[in-house]
Amino acid sequence: MSYSKPLNLIIEGALLASNDPLSLQDIANLFDKDKPSKNEIQKTIDVLNDNYKNHSFEIVHVASGFRMQVRKGYDDWISKLNKQSSTRYSKAFLETLVIIAYKQPVTRGDIEEIRGVSVNPQIIRNLIEFEWVKVVGHKETPGKPELLATTKKFLDYFNLKSLSDLPPPSELEVL
Repeated sequence: MSYSKPLNLIIEGALLASNDPLSLQDIANLFDKDKPSKNEIQKTIDVLNDNYKNHSFEIVHVASGFRMQVRKGYDDWISKLNKQSSTRYSKAFLETLVIIAYKQPVTRGDIEEIRGVSVNPQIIRNLIEFEWVKVVGHKETPGKPELLATTKKFLDYFNLKSLSDLPPPSELEVL
């Protein structure tokens, strides 16, 4: 197909300009006519990544689609650009997130039972505000507690395509 600009440059520009990952369909939707196929877009992304082998950035496939990001190994330098982005999360926050990720869907009571202490409601609120966790239903028990599960934004943040990409629990560092 013929485009007014080369397909690889259109895809590259879209990925650079987008704040969120783009699915193959999102990229195809950039075209009003002569839409490239998803297969053609995927092949173009593969070629772009091959061209980026000796660069500090790459195109990564995460749960929501594709995004351009800095390769691992450049953290020491990049972290100095944005001091406030190096947020430290509390042990309770991380433990709660890990329990939700590995045991989902779970209730707050399930989390408290596993951790052995009560969960600060602010932690759950923060996880929901970050859009890393969402309410996916209610447990059929007295009080109908909310069932919590992770979201695509959680997967995107941690560079995962799916929950099966989580490391096995045996490989987790002790929080």
